Amino acid sequence: MTTGAPPPHAPQRSRARTLLPLGLAAWLVVEIWLLTVVANAAGGLTVLLLLVGGAVLGATVVKRAGRRAFANLGSTFQQAQAAAQSGTVPGAADRKGAEDRNGFLMLGGLLLMIPGLISDVAGLLLLVPQVRTVLGRAAEKAVERRMAAAPPGSLQDAFQQARIHRPDGKVVQGEVIRDDAPQGPYGPGDAQRPPLTP
Repeated sequence: MTTGAPPPHAPQRSRARTLLPLGLAAWLVVEIWLLTVVANAAGGLTVLLLLVGGAVLGATVVKRAGRRAFANLGSTFQQAQAAAQSGTVPGAADRKGAEDRNGFLMLGGLLLMIPGLISDVAGLLLLVPQVRTVLGRAAEKAVERRMAAAPPGSLQDAFQQARIHRPDGKVVQGEVIRDDAPQGPYGPGDAQRPPLTP
């Protein structure tokens, strides 16, 4: 009988990964049930018109949100070029003004395009600017909390470091010299580097 290492334990699935498929299945069952209830009450033609109308409205919203996103991207590039030429940095208020919760608007359009009454109601709610604002603030706070709780060295930590804004926006190339580093003949930690020659 051989005694080896115990078999590695499989990583435990997160609660979201376990509940997400169940939630999607329940959502599909409820959507189909609602469509049959409305078809029995108002007729199949009414359900068909509702689904086609939702798809057309959703496609229009997605197209409009995409145009707005490209316009915002173009204005952001123009502001960055103007700031680079003048030597100033665009303020956070300028960046926030161009944002306008476009992602939630596009999500609302996609929900309208999905056949179903619950998704249509959710998509219509996302077309309301106040709802997008509230959801956007909640999402920003959730992301900030998650980023603050990220362990050092993780991908989230690297993303957070990349988001740090310097006052002047300039990157200064340099070398960090530590006082406690071992001293070589050509400077700290440079035991293998020959002197520079002209």
